[in-house]
Amino acid sequence: MYQPQALSALGSFLGQRLSTSKSDLDLHGQSESYFSLSPPDAVAYPQNTGEVQKIMRICAEHDMPVIGWGMGTSLEGHALPVNGGLVVDFRLMDKVLEIRAADMDVAVQPGVTREALNEELRATGLFFSVDPGANASLGGMAATGASGTTTVRYGTMRDNVLGLQVVLADGRVIRTGGRARKSAAGYDLTGLMVGSEGTLGLITELTLRLHGLPEAVSAGVCAFTRNEDAVNTVLDTIQMGIPVARIEFVDTATAAAFNAYAGTNLPACPHLMVEFHGSPDSVAQDAARFGEVAADHDGLGFQWSTKEEDRRALWAMRHNAYYAILASRPGARAMVTDVCVPISRLARAVTETQADLAQASIPGPILGHVGDGNFHSVLLIDPTRPEELSEARRLSHRMVKRALDLGGTATGEHGVGMGKLEYMEREHGEGWDVMTTLKQALDPQGILNPGKLIRPV
Repeated sequence: MYQPQALSALGSFLGQRLSTSKSDLDLHGQSESYFSLSPPDAVAYPQNTGEVQKIMRICAEHDMPVIGWGMGTSLEGHALPVNGGLVVDFRLMDKVLEIRAADMDVAVQPGVTREALNEELRATGLFFSVDPGANASLGGMAATGASGTTTVRYGTMRDNVLGLQVVLADGRVIRTGGRARKSAAGYDLTGLMVGSEGTLGLITELTLRLHGLPEAVSAGVCAFTRNEDAVNTVLDTIQMGIPVARIEFVDTATAAAFNAYAGTNLPACPHLMVEFHGSPDSVAQDAARFGEVAADHDGLGFQWSTKEEDRRALWAMRHNAYYAILASRPGARAMVTDVCVPISRLARAVTETQADLAQASIPGPILGHVGDGNFHSVLLIDPTRPEELSEARRLSHRMVKRALDLGGTATGEHGVGMGKLEYMEREHGEGWDVMTTLKQALDPQGILNPGKLIRPV
C-alpha cells in the first residue's frame, strides 16, 4: 500500500503543509456539481515548482494518484480523487511573477485567480480577458480549457496562454511555448497541456496574453417574447459583424431566478445581455446597430448604458446565475449541461431542448454564451430522489446527442472530467485512442488524475 511510505516522505519536507484532517479531505473530495463525495488520502500545499517536482517524484515512486486543485469550481468532477491519493492544492502558489506591459503579457503562478490578476493589472491599462464567471484559478482555467462571457471577442484559454511550466508525472519540469506571438518550432506542447485536465502534468507557471482596456464600454439588456427571436438576433448580430464583446442568453426561468435572488425586476421572458468595447463613438454605434437587429426580431426594447455601475450590476447578475438558479429550488444540486453547436444550428438546438424540458419532471433553466453557439441547462435535482438524477442524465444525454448530430460538441467549456467520458468516443472516434496513447507516453503509471478525460483502463 502506497499511503504510509508516501505520506511519510511527503511530510518530511512539507511539514504542516501536508494535511490529513477530515475537514480538509472532505473539502477536497467534493465539487459544486452532483458527484458523490470522494475524499483523498492527503492534501499537499506546495509553495514552488521545486516542491511540486519532489511531490511528483515521491508519488511516482509509490504509485500514488496525484490530482491538481485550483479553486474547486469545475462542474464535471475534474478534481475529484476517485481513487484516493494526493490532492495538490495550489492556493499558496498565488504570485503574479512579472508584468511585461510593453509586450502585453504576464507570468503568474497557477493559484492566482482571474480577479486577483486583473486587480494587479489595473494601473497598467491592460486586462486578462477570459471570464468564466467563477473566480477560478488561472492554473485550473488552463487545465480545463476554460472560456466564458468574453470569448466571442477575445477567445478562450487556448487563445490566451502563450506558455507554461509543467511538472510531468516522473518529476521532469518542462517549459512549453514562449513569449513570442508565433512559432513554427515543433509540436504545440502548450496546446496539448491546455485542456488536458491535469492528466498529463501539473501546471506551475503560466505566461498569459493581455489586452488593452477599451476606451469605452457600453452594455445593456433586451427582452424578447420568444427564445427563437432572441437566438435569431444573436445569429444576425454575429453574421453582420457587429463586434460584441459579450452576448449572453437567459430564458424566462433564469430571469425569474435573477429577480428572486438579486431583487431585480426583469420581465418574465427571455433576454439577451450584451456588451461592446471600443471608442465612445464606436460603442454607441454598435449598440444602436444591435438595437436595430433586436427590433427586427420583435425585441421588447433595448436599454443600454455606459455607466460602470450599471455594467457591473448586469454582469454580477449573470455571473451569479448558477447560484440564483440553485436558490430557486432550495436543497437541490445541479447537473449543468454544456453543449456547443455551430451558430447556424443554435436556434434549433435551443428550441428542441426547450421542448424536452417542457415535458421533463425536473426544472432546467437555460442560459449561455450564445455568441459562440454554447449554452447550458442547469438541471436541478433533489439529492434524496435517485429518479431525478436519472431524469437529469436522460435530458443531458438528449442534449449531447442533439449537439453531436448538429456538428457540435458535448462540452463547449466545462471539459470532460468524469461527466462527459461516455461521449468521447462518439465525438472523437480513433482520436480518443490517440489521446490515450499520449497519456500512456507521458504518464505510463497512470497516476495523474486517474478516471478523467481518457478511456478508462
